[in-house]
Amino acid sequence: MWLSDEERTLIKGLIDRGEPLPDDYRFRLFKEPREAELIWPGKTRDVTNAVLPFQVIEQIDEPRSEADGYAFDLFEMNGATGRQQGGWTNKLIWGDNKLALSSLKNGPLRREIEKAGGLKLVYIDPPFDVGADFSHEVEIGDDTLTKESSVIEDIAYRDTWGRGADSFITMFHERLQILHSLLAEDGSIYVHCDWRVTSYVRLILDDIFGKKNFSNEIIWHYQSGGRSEKNYSKKHDSIYLYGKSNKRFFNSDAIGEERGTKKRNNMKRGEDADGRKFWSIQSAGKTYKYYDDEKITPADVWTDVSHLQQKDPERVGYATQKPEKLIERIIEGSSGTGDLVADFFCGSGTTLAVAEKLGRKWIGCDLGRFAIHTSRKRLIGVQRELKKEHKPYRSFEILNLGKYERQYFIGIDPTLPEDQRRAIALQKDEHYVTLILQAYRAERVFQSPPFHGRKGPALILVGAVDAPVTSEQCKTAIEAARKLGVTQVQILGFEFEMGLTPRITDEARVKGVNLALRYIPKEVFDKRAVEKHQVSFHDVAYVEVKPEVKGLEAKVRLSRFGVAYVQDDIDRLSAELKNGATKVTVSNGQVVKVVKDKSGVITSEVLTKEWTDWIDYWAVDFDYDSRREIVTVTTPDADGRLVDRPQWTGGYIFENEWQSFRTKRDRSLDLVTASHTYPAKGKYKIAVKVIDIFGNDTTKVVEVAV
Repeated sequence: MWLSDEERTLIKGLIDRGEPLPDDYRFRLFKEPREAELIWPGKTRDVTNAVLPFQVIEQIDEPRSEADGYAFDLFEMNGATGRQQGGWTNKLIWGDNKLALSSLKNGPLRREIEKAGGLKLVYIDPPFDVGADFSHEVEIGDDTLTKESSVIEDIAYRDTWGRGADSFITMFHERLQILHSLLAEDGSIYVHCDWRVTSYVRLILDDIFGKKNFSNEIIWHYQSGGRSEKNYSKKHDSIYLYGKSNKRFFNSDAIGEERGTKKRNNMKRGEDADGRKFWSIQSAGKTYKYYDDEKITPADVWTDVSHLQQKDPERVGYATQKPEKLIERIIEGSSGTGDLVADFFCGSGTTLAVAEKLGRKWIGCDLGRFAIHTSRKRLIGVQRELKKEHKPYRSFEILNLGKYERQYFIGIDPTLPEDQRRAIALQKDEHYVTLILQAYRAERVFQSPPFHGRKGPALILVGAVDAPVTSEQCKTAIEAARKLGVTQVQILGFEFEMGLTPRITDEARVKGVNLALRYIPKEVFDKRAVEKHQVSFHDVAYVEVKPEVKGLEAKVRLSRFGVAYVQDDIDRLSAELKNGATKVTVSNGQVVKVVKDKSGVITSEVLTKEWTDWIDYWAVDFDYDSRREIVTVTTPDADGRLVDRPQWTGGYIFENEWQSFRTKRDRSLDLVTASHTYPAKGKYKIAVKVIDIFGNDTTKVVEVAV
């Protein structure tokens, strides 16, 4: 390295003033790389190393409870209950895939993955630069409501594309680094993209997996798509295939097609002594034979897989949904029966559904609540199909990072000992309460315990970051409000004790207090969403059920469900509508169709004629407290070494034993379960979970004696 005295003085001055050096000096001051280097603002090899415990929020072993006596020895199914007793359980994870990947890589689930043979195949279809539209179509009778994207989805999109290509590359690069470490040594990754990001994606994959491990750029060409009068029509996507190493598994026989008997130019027909037929050709003095029954591996241009049409029966309401035939070829080509495949941008669950049909183990992850719900229904549908055909299937569980993710967001490390976590939580409590009140646009108060704030005439109580709001907390707030002469109370929480509404709100009303229970959304932890007043708190829905018991048998009847959602202000929406336009929206817990005719006259019609119109799905666990929710928390021991410690969360796993839900092809909904037979007399707790048309869930627990 040679620098003149003048250059040395210049560099020192820039450093002293905290100013950046000209790019030229980066190459002159440091050892030059041996090959071309990929750089961009903010590039780092550092990755998130959070180890957050996964919480199991639902277990789905067998679709419906109408047992037909058929059990699967392959997966150690229990003939009496239909529940899987051992082996790998498939995993559908709701949450930020960066934190999920980090926790999979560094936490106890890593050992489960390795025991299952490691990740043999990862397919991902990350968000392209297509605009922040994560809306979905929701059918209400003969009309369609556009369910707007959640703020958390919009935030994720801004994180991905907020600084253009730089932020996309940073997001993608970090996740690929973690994925690389999770892949089995003979594993493969397929990355699906289009013309907007192909150049970036290829370079990032080269940077992490190495050019030597590049295998193919697959061109998926389709006939449908946009037309252009100014350019060639864009009618293909690119799918990049890389291996973890040169040991990459590839099963050409599984995806190959027989050559067949079609006549070949300049070839002669022949037959071996054993009767195998072939075409032959001579070249450079050698004879080459091409047998009819030989398998031909598909080329890297795929023209035989059609894009999904709008009315395709596969469609589940996702604009970016890919055809199963496309994913089927990928899974069959790069994994075998029983191998583990994953999709960490799983969307509507196509990869997971195909993996289940092909007998693979799987992991899926998505940030969107509605994506997880759509995938859940789709996967239960696959289970039902396989069960009907007497084919094996695996149970799956729905996981999230729950309260541990929220602790992480406010700066509490879940790997610390419990006493240290409590001490930090106390220190962070004021910051947390202030954050929630700011997002709720309420003022902080200190003289009216147990309340934390005030909004208009209402006093506000903020629930804990890592625990549900309880009935006792609500009763304490009601009594405190009466003593203070306040008639309106609003309690905000991330979770609420099951079955609080409408019981506790009715109790408050009798005592002269108008009590509202409202969910705190995840987006409160995003400063930008709070500052732009984008955070929306919605009321806790309520569900009423009636158990019907006869001897040892019990049924459950769904008798009532209520919500109080708002998506648009009707007056503002009406003013903004153009003449001749129609909009379906949500106002005061009703789906409303607003029409402005050509002369400007506005009419509205309530589409949710019955309370059942709000329900998309409901499920029942007939013995709710039979299985405790145990999480594995990684904490240091006396010597500072990280140790996995199983802990009971205080909750129970919802074991989905019966379910009814709507699909695009079947809008019917059963309101009474099939009979469930208990093994003995006694008292049992039944949990009922209802998921509305927006993907939000409400659970109620009732006790029965049989």
